[in-house]
Amino acid sequence: QVHLVESGGGLVQPGGSLTLSCAASGDIFSIPAMRWYRQSPGKRREFVADALSSGGTNYADSVKGRFTISRDNPKNTVFLQMNRLKPEDTAVYYCNVDVRDLVQHTSTNTYWGQGTQVTVSS
Repeated sequence: QVHLVESGGGLVQPGGSLTLSCAASGDIFSIPAMRWYRQSPGKRREFVADALSSGGTNYADSVKGRFTISRDNPKNTVFLQMNRLKPEDTAVYYCNVDVRDLVQHTSTNTYWGQGTQVTVSS
């Protein structure tokens, strides 16, 4: 089993910054991909950013240029640095990881964090 613990959410004014973190623990052999999704009231969960083990990153158009995703691989942790926040960034942010475990290296499972609330408001 793999567990994800998210932190860093909170209330911030428009134009402000927040950094989210998500730490994975358990029987982990490798993590090919670490991602952030978000979901606001009345909307479906949407992709925000991902960071691959190769070092590559991808961003949704809505956050490109404002958000930065990064990984601390020795600590199995992913971060999301959010700058110049807008009210439309308000959502519950979820960490998502693809994990290859120590039991079966060829099998990949996906895990979700508990979510952390980000509210951007004056």
